[in-house]
Amino acid sequence: MSTAPTLRIEREILRAQGIRWLASIDEVGRGALGGPVTVGVVLVDLDTPSAPTGVRDSKLLAPAARERLVPRLRRWAPSWAVAHASAEEIDAVGILRALRLAGERAFSQLPVRPDHVLLDGSYDWVSRPSPTLFDDNGAPSDPESWDEPPPVTVRIKADMTCSSVAAASVLAKTTRDALMVELATHFPSYGWELNKGYASREHLDALRRLGPCVQHRRSWSIPGGRGRETDVDPAVLDIGVGPDAAASLRDPAEGVLLR
Repeated sequence: MSTAPTLRIEREILRAQGIRWLASIDEVGRGALGGPVTVGVVLVDLDTPSAPTGVRDSKLLAPAARERLVPRLRRWAPSWAVAHASAEEIDAVGILRALRLAGERAFSQLPVRPDHVLLDGSYDWVSRPSPTLFDDNGAPSDPESWDEPPPVTVRIKADMTCSSVAAASVLAKTTRDALMVELATHFPSYGWELNKGYASREHLDALRRLGPCVQHRRSWSIPGGRGRETDVDPAVLDIGVGPDAAASLRDPAEGVLLR
């Protein structure tokens, strides 16, 4: 049986760096064929209590278990945010820059600037050799506040060992899943309510028959090639992928509570 994640590593970073706020980050949807990529951020400090019982990497939890955790995680975290970058943006700038763009949108929702970032994975897609933390959309949300990127600690499988990263994973996963279910009502042929945009057999079969729609990552090598334009209400193209997307899926009063 795997050991439950804790805040031990987060507290070690906070003490070693002598800082107040640590932003823990995870992403979901990076390998999907359709829909956005989504970034979750959870802000913690040394006063943050242990995470609610049952917190795990979202991939290890059944959908119902993830949903049950969400309100508890929202109450527990001093602050949190979730944001997206669209399939169109992924095609335009590439997946890593799209991750940075989603990260910018999530960070812009936080009420304070974190002092350090803990990032799941093996590659730092947060930092850039530029004056601003994120500038892929050409207009950082707060250039004066974000003129110097906070240091980043990258940790492989942080979502398995760090409960704040696992919490970010759960919040990102449940938000993106809800968005994909909504998109499935507009694009019912691809089974997104079940496969969430990933390469299931049914999704691949639909792509071969129909080609990709406007919510697919058309620059990727997927069945059906670049496909044809799909007649759809233009408003559907922007569902859940703008700067205010996360707010549309949660109570705007949530996620900004600080002691």
